[in-house]
Amino acid sequence: MPRELVAVAPRTPVLREYEEQPLKSNELRIKSIFSAPKHGTELRPYRADTKDQTSPFDGQKRIHIGEGGDPKFPIRLGNMAVGNVIEVGQEVASSQIGDKVFGHLPIRETHTVNQGRIKKVPKGMSSEAIVYSDPAGVALCAIQGSQICLGSSVIIFGLGAIGQMALQLARLQGARWIAVSDPIPVRRKVAKNHGADLVIDPTMDDVGFIVKDQTENAGVDVSIETSGSYAAMNDALRATAYGGKIVSAAYYTGDSSVLSFEGEWHRNQLTIISTRDVNSTLRDHPLWNTPRLHTEAFALLQEDRISVDGLVHPIVPFSQAAEAYRVIDEKPAESIKLGIVADDQ
Repeated sequence: MPRELVAVAPRTPVLREYEEQPLKSNELRIKSIFSAPKHGTELRPYRADTKDQTSPFDGQKRIHIGEGGDPKFPIRLGNMAVGNVIEVGQEVASSQIGDKVFGHLPIRETHTVNQGRIKKVPKGMSSEAIVYSDPAGVALCAIQGSQICLGSSVIIFGLGAIGQMALQLARLQGARWIAVSDPIPVRRKVAKNHGADLVIDPTMDDVGFIVKDQTENAGVDVSIETSGSYAAMNDALRATAYGGKIVSAAYYTGDSSVLSFEGEWHRNQLTIISTRDVNSTLRDHPLWNTPRLHTEAFALLQEDRISVDGLVHPIVPFSQAAEAYRVIDEKPAESIKLGIVADDQ
């Protein structure tokens, strides 16, 4: 029987068997060859320790209210998959057996889905680039919200998948000088390879002081915070120039006591805005909406104007998926974005 990756309890990933469902006339069946999870958004329900689980979000009032019930498990893990079509229903006209396709699908060995849920992989586009289309879209939204222009100085906080995309997009947007900050060595290394002018380890150095020193005491025009770390947001307050802007594309968890609004926030008259997922900012809407952001991010990857070279790390066989998923949560220093290949690849 085929297997899928699920969490059966908080922080408890396993591979479990499942039965194939009969194929409906408008469905097709895919054999996965490459899959990937989202390290940020997806880890929240996996850990079951944030407001999303303890205090449900009221969509009308747009605030978290009350106390939630027990988290619901099991949950499927994974965000996107690339695979080959192995079976098609009678009404399916968009795909045929042998087509290479992709979609927002969990990590499992096969998928039986409606034909509208998948798209064909463009010729010559790698699976690694395909699975980066979501983080590229999130980063694109943040970059547009930042109003980076020709000659801007920028710092990116957090060099996971979104931060790595934000670094390259900031350069395309016209930034002249880009610093990056992340405590994980492998992430700093690939960011340097992708064009960062200054690479900082925030566990060893005072990020704000170094950035001010490197910019003749001015600070950067724009800080992009993608890590969800309160400490990184505090560093952004210290690194951003008088009258500058901080754009947060992150969901914050953990100890907030390290974030201080004393001093720099008040004296430097900073602007902080948030962007969420692949959603256009109010300033950009309706010219830029979610479908357009997705389309543009995908095109930039397809055209190789933003590169994923070295950014899917580690890549493991499907049989090791459960342990590899556990590692991205418990040992984040060992990963950038996890890739999972079929055991027979």
